[in-house]
Amino acid sequence: MSPRTWIESITTTLIAAVLVGCATNTEDLLTHNGQTMMDVWNQQTSGSRSTQAAQQVLDARQALRRPLIEPLNPSSSEPYTRTAQNEIHRQFHRLPNPDLVMYVFPHRAGSEAVPVPGYSTVFPLHQRVQYAMPGERLEDY
Repeated sequence: MSPRTWIESITTTLIAAVLVGCATNTEDLLTHNGQTMMDVWNQQTSGSRSTQAAQQVLDARQALRRPLIEPLNPSSSEPYTRTAQNEIHRQFHRLPNPDLVMYVFPHRAGSEAVPVPGYSTVFPLHQRVQYAMPGERLEDY
């Protein structure tokens, strides 16, 4: 088959699909029998046709409802409560930050190529202080 035949058959199929879609009556497909969306909502949620169904819906909603303020169990909130004891106790321990010693060999520096003797320098491994999560590290450093 030639490309022109393919294009003609695809075009004919698309035109037929558009004509069939335009010929369909929306009232035949989506009959609403004079009900508005609010009527359908009220019928499905409050059960205007059946009071038993409405009661079941209300019972289910009531079962899912919970009070706004739940009573606090002192033992469950204890780890999060601030007291004098846990205020002075560190919860986030510092992680070790070892010092590194680097030896700089003798070299020449600057535009004048000035000789610099060899020397040692000390710097920390981490740039910032690192902390452990509570309970992650218990040893003091």
